[in-house]
Amino acid sequence: MKYKDRYSIGDVSRLCNISKKALRYYDKIGLIKSERDCINNYRYYSNESLLAVPVIKYYKQMGFKLDEMREFIEGNVYKAIKGSFQSKIDELKKTQEEIRRKYVSVKDWYDLIVEAEMVIDNNIEEVAVKYVDSSEYLFLEQSFDNDIKESIINIEFTNFVEKISNEITGPVVIKFSSFKDRMQNESQKVRIMQKTLKDCKENEKMMFGGQMMISCYHIGAHETINETYEKICHWANKHRYNIGEESYERYVTDYWTTRNSAQFVTEIMMTVLRNNNL
Repeated sequence: MKYKDRYSIGDVSRLCNISKKALRYYDKIGLIKSERDCINNYRYYSNESLLAVPVIKYYKQMGFKLDEMREFIEGNVYKAIKGSFQSKIDELKKTQEEIRRKYVSVKDWYDLIVEAEMVIDNNIEEVAVKYVDSSEYLFLEQSFDNDIKESIINIEFTNFVEKISNEITGPVVIKFSSFKDRMQNESQKVRIMQKTLKDCKENEKMMFGGQMMISCYHIGAHETINETYEKICHWANKHRYNIGEESYERYVTDYWTTRNSAQFVTEIMMTVLRNNNL
């Protein structure tokens, strides 16, 4: 491209694919300055001003504000520019991490919806023994008084998460100290568990999984979940398995997702060992 000594605002707009409105604003704030013809007072831009447009576009692409750009263009002090770029890198890293956490939260919730849909559409309610991968969970010990809704949408747990400046993702899991008491709607100690998006301190977290467990989906209201427990116990006895005293309920879809309890999907899991003496 052969450059001229001066360009009209229309020339710059056409050549650099930038609006006249933006050019006038940049001129006003001193970012790309125009000059005036001494004879007719028409505004024109020099070759230097023309070449400033791609530079500004590049700074804009990196996320710099107009005031920051002016400092770069006018200052030419590498130490100041380096500091500004380092600040921008730190800012973008923070934004990137925030987007990552939001993505994981949304993706985890989406996966639960897909899982619940598959379970309901295929009526998957068979008992099975499977290996459960080991995962780290934030936990809070509480007393369970047979109010499952308040345990799942748990204000105390939410406040706890905020207090330690963390964020949660994925399904709520409740560890019941006695599955028999759970079947009889008896009060007991429980652990509210959920995965986090930030690291936890050692005293705040527990490991779950890393072993074989007996598992069964319960479709429908939580008030009838004892029927699924009975099914698990019957199946375990028939297939010569000893099940542990504790149980875990993983709420795939629940009050967080829908008010229609017929669409609730809960996975019940318990530790299991093969009884070879029978």
